[in-house]
Amino acid sequence: MNLNPIIISGQHSGPRLLILGGVHGDEYEPIAALRRLSREVCPAQLRGELILIPVVNVPAFLGRSRTGPDHLDLARTMPGQDNGSVTEQIASELARQIRQSDSLIDLHTGGLAMQISPLTGYLLHADAEVLDVQRRMAEAFNLPLIWGTNPSLEGRTLSTARDAGVPSIYAEWGGGTGCHPQGVTDYVQGCLNVMRELQMISHPIPEKRIRIRVEDSRDESGVLQKNYPAPEDGFFEPAVELNQRVQPGDLLGTISSVEGDSSTEIRFTQRGIVILLRVIPAVLRGECLSTVLESDGDGEFRYE
Repeated sequence: MNLNPIIISGQHSGPRLLILGGVHGDEYEPIAALRRLSREVCPAQLRGELILIPVVNVPAFLGRSRTGPDHLDLARTMPGQDNGSVTEQIASELARQIRQSDSLIDLHTGGLAMQISPLTGYLLHADAEVLDVQRRMAEAFNLPLIWGTNPSLEGRTLSTARDAGVPSIYAEWGGGTGCHPQGVTDYVQGCLNVMRELQMISHPIPEKRIRIRVEDSRDESGVLQKNYPAPEDGFFEPAVELNQRVQPGDLLGTISSVEGDSSTEIRFTQRGIVILLRVIPAVLRGECLSTVLESDGDGEFRYE
């Protein structure tokens, strides 16, 4: 399974950085960002090797879908298998690319159904040296939220990198229809910032945009899609906005029946900031409506 990487080899020795886009077929800002990045990086000024895969999941992209024709989520199928379905084969080749790299950046969005607040995340790796590099990469990427989460999650690009001892981060920005120019710009600049941090290029140090840093080792921290599942099929209307502070009892939104003759209110059970919110009204039972980054009673983001 050929993932068609763009390989930019520098004229000086240095690390091998792998950057991914299009792991989900309905996430477009990463694809545009990596195509732009491939034009901006000059081999003569590069130390090491830059591997860009703008569209990892081509079948999902061509199907204008989050997943491919086998309906498997590539971001939950790693490390895959060579003789499996199309998504499993892509996962297997992607795992090989990750294991051959010195560091990894995986770029995402909320897809067509969700919008997500710009953030950079990493797993709380047991190896202190790997964790230190991940923290520095996330800091350098320079999005408003940095989120370190439980390292035990499986099936992901980051879990494959974790097992190989490869420092890795992921980023999230926006979502919904179209391809937002600001998201593309933030992703290009974020990748260049990380390349500077890894001493692959010379690049100006940007003004810091980071507002929140959280490291949360609790079980399933970082699992976005399990929060506030829809209790029924219907038409979802949110009552909040992205980045809004909420507390238990606040109205998240309502789901009206398909016929429109009944509705159900969904209320928050957590205190914190809305970092993920559904934007497509049509919803099926069990699909995610929102995610809250939890804070304590003083509004601080502290975890044991």
